[in-house]
Amino acid sequence: MKIIKRDGHIVDYYPEKIEIAINKANNEVDEDDRVSAIQIKNIIKYIEKLNKKRILVEDIQDIIEEKLMSIGKYRVAKKYITYRYKRELVRRSNTTDLAIKELIEGESEYWNNENSNKNAKVVTTQRDYLAGITSTDITRRFLLPEDIVEAHDEGVIHFHDADYFAQNALHNCDLINLDDMLQNGTNINGVMIEKPHRFFTAMTISTQLITAVASSQYGGATVTMTHLAPFVRDSYYYHLKRYQNRGLDEKECEKYAREDLAKEITDGVQTFQYQINSMTTTNGQAPFLSVCLYLGETEEYKAELAMIIEEILKQRTLGMKNEKGVYITPAFPKLLYVLEEDNIKKDSPYWYLTELAAKCTAKRMVPDYISEKVMKQLKVNENGEGDCYPCMGCRSFLTPDSSISIGNVAKAKNYESGKSKYYGRFNQGVVTINLVDIALSADKDFDLFWTIMDDRLELCHRALQLRHKRLSKVTSDAAPILWQHGALARLDKGESIHKLLHNGYSTISLGYAGLYECVKYMTGHSHTDNGKGKEFGIQVMQRLNDKCKEWKEQENVDYSVYGTPIESTTYKFAKCLRERFGKIKGITDRDYITNSYHVPVFEEIDAFTKLKLESEFQKLSPGGAVSYIETPNLTNNLDAVLQVIQFIYDNIMYAELNTKSDYCQVCGYDGEMLIDDDMEWYCPNCGNRDHDKLNVARRTCGYIGSNFWNKGRTQEIKERVLHLDNKDAD
Repeated sequence: MKIIKRDGHIVDYYPEKIEIAINKANNEVDEDDRVSAIQIKNIIKYIEKLNKKRILVEDIQDIIEEKLMSIGKYRVAKKYITYRYKRELVRRSNTTDLAIKELIEGESEYWNNENSNKNAKVVTTQRDYLAGITSTDITRRFLLPEDIVEAHDEGVIHFHDADYFAQNALHNCDLINLDDMLQNGTNINGVMIEKPHRFFTAMTISTQLITAVASSQYGGATVTMTHLAPFVRDSYYYHLKRYQNRGLDEKECEKYAREDLAKEITDGVQTFQYQINSMTTTNGQAPFLSVCLYLGETEEYKAELAMIIEEILKQRTLGMKNEKGVYITPAFPKLLYVLEEDNIKKDSPYWYLTELAAKCTAKRMVPDYISEKVMKQLKVNENGEGDCYPCMGCRSFLTPDSSISIGNVAKAKNYESGKSKYYGRFNQGVVTINLVDIALSADKDFDLFWTIMDDRLELCHRALQLRHKRLSKVTSDAAPILWQHGALARLDKGESIHKLLHNGYSTISLGYAGLYECVKYMTGHSHTDNGKGKEFGIQVMQRLNDKCKEWKEQENVDYSVYGTPIESTTYKFAKCLRERFGKIKGITDRDYITNSYHVPVFEEIDAFTKLKLESEFQKLSPGGAVSYIETPNLTNNLDAVLQVIQFIYDNIMYAELNTKSDYCQVCGYDGEMLIDDDMEWYCPNCGNRDHDKLNVARRTCGYIGSNFWNKGRTQEIKERVLHLDNKDAD
């Protein structure tokens, strides 16, 4: 017999739980009024004789109450009913007070490590968290059905960003339409921002626009430097005219104008980098920003774009100074370097940029690499053309499309009919399914696995519908910078954003986590085995895609499968699994589960095999995916980096290299900081364990994290094996 819990998920029947529940009520009454052991067994036998294959937990509780009263045990029945009622109250109770107390006191491991890019000790971050605690409480008690809340609490699913859900105006991530705002003007806080006339001004304004946008959403945002390239040419002609007005000859004018332009590009890029890392959004952190470096986005301004890319890579390789004045790796912005014919071969005109990118990756972990060739094979729009475009934030990809079906619903001023449109589009939110829990609940019964999976997927579907419906109520007035002034749209005041939620303009994501553990438990094999394990893993991924397609056809809402980062949730899921199923070797015996489709961090596999294998799973994760390899320090082995880059271009859409970039402020050691058996970071040179005096940067689910991590994520980082070493790469 299987028990259907309130959240809809199915667990095994254990008669001991009934006995425990009745005895709790027994202990609340006098001995003469208690139910005997034989009477308890008779109640259990009655339930079992019903011969139900499945039964609701509420039905069992109702039967217990009825049986207790039928045998005259009214006092025990009353206590049992009271206990049941109190449990209901607990599920609905306001938990904000304790959470706020723990946050303010600064002694909670959860709050101090909830987000590796947030410092919970500073007042701006605390202000965001305080608002988030309130939002989460409202969401849990009033906005979500009880079964979804319970499923979230028990780690069956994860309802992402509940701390922002109470505000119906907030969406997840997007591609900012900087081109429209810079070329056609925009507005920040009621102040008109007209088109800039020089590169430096455009870069400065861009940082202000990005911060304003990031403060009006909760996910990552991406801009492209292609939208800044025209202003490089404007600046050149500005400087050229200055020297022409002085009466210099043409060669001198051009020489001095180029020198001034180079200085302006340097200053503009430096300002951009400083502003992005020093500005604080309403989320209490720097903007979660990605910057796309894609030469193929423009032919007219390709030379100017190359100049920007070159300067960005040089400055990022240098790094930014910490409080000791030492150059370290900054967390933002994430850089997305697109590999293409013009920069992937040694004889191509922009190969020098790829060499700079390799040097930057070896030193600072960025840029990440998008293969134009592979992406155009996977992202084919309705015209049958392959498209290449950046992800929104760290990994979220829009559905390929052209403006034929989307049209200019956003009323963008830079709209071009018939041309694919990506900038100005966005994601509505994410709900993640825990694949490991499905496998353990099915207990290796494949028929039951697919039944439970479909039930859980429908639970996720209902949760995603709630996200969609909440955004459906939003009007453009809620966030003018997004919906009225060009970042995402140019809607009229008071106009609904509803039409932007349909017909493929925006996506909504079904996340998934723990594919490795799911496959390993069900088949006994890793999904990397190129056999039974991989075959089952592909089937699981295909089921996710089939469901998204089904929902999309029914609702005209663009559901997509998303390889969830689950930065802190990897620890929560692991704890929930162990509580529900115990410690199972190789499955629940760690404090984390594996992200999305990834090869587990502890599995020995070489870089090229890993990337090739994961490329097959990226195809089945169209709404969001990023692969990585773990490397040693490769600053003295750029040939190895370039070899990996070439492999990425030929084999996988989106990948990154995880290098090490640390610094100890006590002794000046700039090698790799280590983790001991108690999951504490320390300097191997001097033993320093003070987090305030350690600069540690690690890739955390796509972004670089620099504010340390919870116990589960720290263990995951500690157990990462190298996929490439300097010996093999030489």
